[in-house]
Amino acid sequence: MTIRSYLDVTPSIAASAYVDESAVLIGDIAIGQDSSIWPLCVIRGDVNRIRIGARTNIQDGSVIHVTHQHVALPAGNATTIGSEVTIGHQATLHGCTIEDRCLIGMGSVVLDGALIRSHVLLGARSLVPEGKELEGGYLWFGTPVRRVRPLTTPELAWIDYSAAHYVQLKDDYRPR
Repeated sequence: MTIRSYLDVTPSIAASAYVDESAVLIGDIAIGQDSSIWPLCVIRGDVNRIRIGARTNIQDGSVIHVTHQHVALPAGNATTIGSEVTIGHQATLHGCTIEDRCLIGMGSVVLDGALIRSHVLLGARSLVPEGKELEGGYLWFGTPVRRVRPLTTPELAWIDYSAAHYVQLKDDYRPR
């Protein structure tokens, strides 16, 4: 893995987390317990901070970045990902917030200032526009994203299962 400081700030990774050797982490990043960062992910906390909660998995080829501070946005936009979140393969997250227990479908894009509430299932290849808030408990899908329907009990269980499965899977990859 490539772990690089930016302006003397180095990523912080919980001892129980797994980061694949091909992943790149730069700057102001904190990764929680039992989380996993999979092959070819790029997480760049150079001009703002990135926080990833516990038992969250960021799957292969995903890119996570932030928005810098500027006149129109004095604080910029950090990226915050809660606990027990699954981020599908090749997702792009930029200056957004994703609360706990969500599943972000493969190839989805979540833009600056977007807020995804807990218990959201975001369908693959969806686009969440800047500043959009997704209410929890629903399937959201499309480009741009739209609310489709309430989540079913099996779908809610799948979000929990996915997070737990990746906690177990990362243990198989960690050196013994």
